[in-house]
Amino acid sequence: MQKILFATSEVYPLIKTGGLADVAASLPRALLKLGQDVKILLPAYASVMEKAKSIGVKEVAQFEIEGYSISLKQTRLPGTKVTVWLVDIPEFFEREGNPYCGPDGNDWFDNHKRFYVFARVAELIALDQLGLIWQPTIVHCNDWQTGLIPALLSLHPNHPATVFTIHNLAYRGLFSYQAFAELNLPPVFWHHERLEFYGQMSFIKGGLAFADFITTVSPSYANEIQRPEFGNGLDGLIRYRSDAVAGILNGVDTDEWNPGTDPHLACNYNRRTLGNKTKNKLALQEELGLAVSSEIPLLGFVGRLVDQKGVDLILEQMNQLLTLNCQLVILGSGFPHYEKALKNIAEQYPQKVAVTLGYNESFAHRIEASSDIFLMPSIFEPCGLNQLYSLRYGTLPVVHAVGGLRDTVFEQTLESESVEANGFVFHGATAGELFAAIQRAISIFKQKDRWKQLQLNAMSKDFSWDASAKEYLAIYEQIVSA
Repeated sequence: MQKILFATSEVYPLIKTGGLADVAASLPRALLKLGQDVKILLPAYASVMEKAKSIGVKEVAQFEIEGYSISLKQTRLPGTKVTVWLVDIPEFFEREGNPYCGPDGNDWFDNHKRFYVFARVAELIALDQLGLIWQPTIVHCNDWQTGLIPALLSLHPNHPATVFTIHNLAYRGLFSYQAFAELNLPPVFWHHERLEFYGQMSFIKGGLAFADFITTVSPSYANEIQRPEFGNGLDGLIRYRSDAVAGILNGVDTDEWNPGTDPHLACNYNRRTLGNKTKNKLALQEELGLAVSSEIPLLGFVGRLVDQKGVDLILEQMNQLLTLNCQLVILGSGFPHYEKALKNIAEQYPQKVAVTLGYNESFAHRIEASSDIFLMPSIFEPCGLNQLYSLRYGTLPVVHAVGGLRDTVFEQTLESESVEANGFVFHGATAGELFAAIQRAISIFKQKDRWKQLQLNAMSKDFSWDASAKEYLAIYEQIVSA
């Protein structure tokens, strides 16, 4: 049995800004199911403390790091038996807003200190220096916010093995040399083979340079980030470490995302009762003021309205899309110019386009269940979870062939007749290719038997965490025994 300290900056349902939170909730649960001893380490943001109160919180340690008074509190991940340790540093985490930026949308000025001290707490737990009578054999770190943990542990001869997972390499945790100087890090870390990155400090390099093993969230993304176009300046380092890099596809929470039991839906359904899916569509069309008809294909999009998600491609082909007999429903928030452009289109075409800004978990579930086609034209996509939710809900995805999208969605073509098709794939990041893929989808939507077969193919695939958790466990065992 491995003892795993799982360090993360967010975990659903306590705090979520993106897919990391879903992974941080599901993977520890799957590892616990495999008989492992897992504890999640999470900053005690104000909103997290509020939610944790209803479950119960107790203090397990009180200590100081470099003048900061810190309290380590223990709770549980709601609805599970997974222990969560909350790092309570009031001056760092007791503030309103997003975990990483303030209400004005700008990064918190002290993010380097906040996540440095969080890393120091992980270091003390890993070395069994807080009197918890529990020492991990593995410290599993996630994204730049935890990147300093493997670097700090490298300073100790007998430290636990470390795994670093890249959820999105675009976020590198970049800070100035001045910020580096403010942290009590060894000067030797200021080197291009360690934390220095073109004159700045990169937190993510701590994980990439010092972790015993690096994983990312799909096999294709693991290959892509070793190339300049996806490597964000770090491809050379990742190629250098390629013997210790693996892509493990994210799973989904099959309890949370199950059309047969989902409490958010107007009507539950499964593969045997697929006809009931249409009732969700009709209910959503009515709710949003769209023309109500089962025959009009409904396209859905749920995600951040940012460049990465291919919003430009959606906007560029919008005039062509509006000439088709279809509808589009969008849920998301992001760059103001995208929000404004989409809102304007929805106001001009209220019976065809509905745009809801912000994020609402229940509404996201209803869009997944109600849509016939799900758009994911991401420019890059480490894994992607929405296409997996869509497949599970019999909502056929239209995707750009990158990262985890390439690994999970397949379209049957003359060259790939043996492929078990479950969606539609385009290969060039252009509006023209996206529109052509949407046209192919709508054409097959009209062929009811063929469409239903694609839906059954999609819904029959197992994207649970069971297989992926076993792959992580194999890596843990490999590096612990090395």
